[in-house]
Amino acid sequence: MKHLLSTENLSAADAIRVLDTAEEMSAVGDREVKKLPALRGRTVVNLFFEDSTRTRISFEAAAKRLSADVINFAAKGSSVSKGESLKDTAQTLAAMGADAVVIRHWASGAPHRLAATDWIDAAVINAGDGTHEHPTQALLDAFTMRRHWSKLNGTASTGADLKGMRVAIAGDVLHSRVARSNVWLLKTLGAEVTLVAPPTLLPIGVEHWPCKVSYNLDQTLEAGIDAMMMLRVQGERMNASFFPSTREYSRRWGFDDARLRALDDLGMKDTIIMHPGPMNRGLEISSAAADSPRSTVLAQVRNGVSVRMAALYLLLSGDSREAAPTNAATPAFASQSSKESN
Repeated sequence: MKHLLSTENLSAADAIRVLDTAEEMSAVGDREVKKLPALRGRTVVNLFFEDSTRTRISFEAAAKRLSADVINFAAKGSSVSKGESLKDTAQTLAAMGADAVVIRHWASGAPHRLAATDWIDAAVINAGDGTHEHPTQALLDAFTMRRHWSKLNGTASTGADLKGMRVAIAGDVLHSRVARSNVWLLKTLGAEVTLVAPPTLLPIGVEHWPCKVSYNLDQTLEAGIDAMMMLRVQGERMNASFFPSTREYSRRWGFDDARLRALDDLGMKDTIIMHPGPMNRGLEISSAAADSPRSTVLAQVRNGVSVRMAALYLLLSGDSREAAPTNAATPAFASQSSKESN
């Protein structure tokens, strides 16, 4: 696995490998010294052309826990604001000896472009490109679901998939890179996915995606689900009126207090509520739902560090590097996967 750019072509074996590695990495967070020497001497650059808090900090924490050197690069206040191109920025990072570039960009396809050129010889991780994909968010969501699903089934999560799990993803699918990455990954792992949104917030060609489509959230809940993922309404990406009013949107497609109670009324005591964050409380999700025992929002944040540690470790720890000690809770891999995730 040379790059992590998309979940669409990520095989089930590679996806489970990342999730299993994340399980071992999660143990590091419970230790007194939350650090491993696995990537000592390596340099990870966080190259962010869009504002971000959770994703950037999560990648920074992941890299530092693996003892890598971290360079944070924000487009605002840099030469990019003066007109520097992605190529020039990449070549500057290459000259600095970057081993991995975690890139978030407003243009869909920018990470793929960076990985496909000879501008830089480094592993590229897509941290969100336009409205295209956000693979590590989907992986941490799957990691969270897999732990829950395995607990319900009384089995170990390591090596497991999500076969038989029913997942609903509701909200602004049109502008959501999280939804796209989750649909492909969850399908690969065996889950049944239903997208729920008004017709104006569904992308063209969604009927060809490997999922069901619904326009009615209440009917989707009544059919039975194991995980309910709410998406943020991305007002900053909207250049038209996609729904009459926020009040109507919340009433028809938001997860409010009434729908939270409906889970109990429908006998779905083990259904979890997810959100990739940041949340618009009172719009796509109520405070009661976001703060309920069903909510996995904070667990997703915690799991994000473990998943990103796993991604960095698998991309940067080649055969020539010394395997980490077994008592460091780090897996030693004999070889890298020959399939690129792009």
